[in-house]
Formats: sequence, structure tokens, C-alpha cells
Amino acid sequence: MTETVSMPLPGRPAPALDLDLIIGAKWSLAEQSPEAFTMIVAYRGLHCPICKEYLTDLRDLYDDFLAKGVEVVTVSMDDADRAKAAHGDWGLDPMPMAHDMTEDQARAWGLFLSEGQGDDAPEVFSEPGLFLVKPDGTLYLAEMASGPFVRPDLKLLASKMGFIIEKDYPAQGTRAA
Repeated sequence: MTETVSMPLPGRPAPALDLDLIIGAKWSLAEQSPEAFTMIVAYRGLHCPICKEYLTDLRDLYDDFLAKGVEVVTVSMDDADRAKAAHGDWGLDPMPMAHDMTEDQARAWGLFLSEGQGDDAPEVFSEPGLFLVKPDGTLYLAEMASGPFVRPDLKLLASKMGFIIEKDYPAQGTRAA
């Protein structure tokens, strides 16, 4: 079986992303107008205890990111019920959480896909990723993992966000391998 893999490149337009939020509203990347960045954090789903830990850490830094002009949204391939359960059970208020990302959307963002193992995992889900998108819609940073164990250090990112913004630090990794 041949699968098409795309890899979004920093410095180029970010892929489109339009999803439903667990509060019933629509979320569209094209409609975001952050002061500095939109941060999209893709997580595996309700079945993932490491995602719970990571998103709890993100929740603890949420106000810090907002204060620096970074709007945050979490996304997964979970359906609305599973996303609502994760949001509530993991205590993720007030972070926005989107659901029902499709396989095509995940692929457009370069996310790895995995097949569920066990009764509590969905049939297919995306592996983690973190993306920063500039207000003009260009991708600034992309970090994707092929498994749950490696993710960007949120405290480091939060602590360096001021430097990135103040120095207008350019996007890196702008050339395809």
C-alpha cells in the first residue's frame, strides 16, 4: 500500500484546518488573528495517558502563552464525546479543544497515523504534533512525533517565546530535505 505523505514547511502557507470545538462552535485556522502565533497541539486522544500529562502541562502554561500573544487550540481525531471526556476528565478548562480531525487533515499537517490497539483506542488516530502559525497564515514551527514519548518542551517554548517575538526570530527548517 502506497500512502501520500506531506510535510508542511516553515515559511510557507500552513495547511487549511477547519474543525468543530467541543463547545459546539466552529474553529478555522484562516479566521484566527493572534497577536503573535496560533499554536496547534495535536494529541493522540482520550486513550493516551501521556497526552493527559502533556495537555495538563499546556493548561498550566496556557495563560503564559496567551499573555505573549499565542492563541492555543488542541486537536485530535477523537469524536466529540471522547474529546469532551478528555477535556473534562483531564481538567483542561479553559483551553479550546477541537475534535474529528480527519485522516486527510492529519496527513496535510504531516502527522503520523497509527492503528489503535486495545479496546479504548480508536481504530486510527494521529500521533502528537505542535505547530506555530504566524498571523499571516505561514507556518513558523512544526514538530511531529511518530509515537507518544517525544514532544516539544512546553516550558522551554514558553520561556523563549518572548525572544522569538522580540527579535523577530526567523522560521528555521524552511528547505525540504
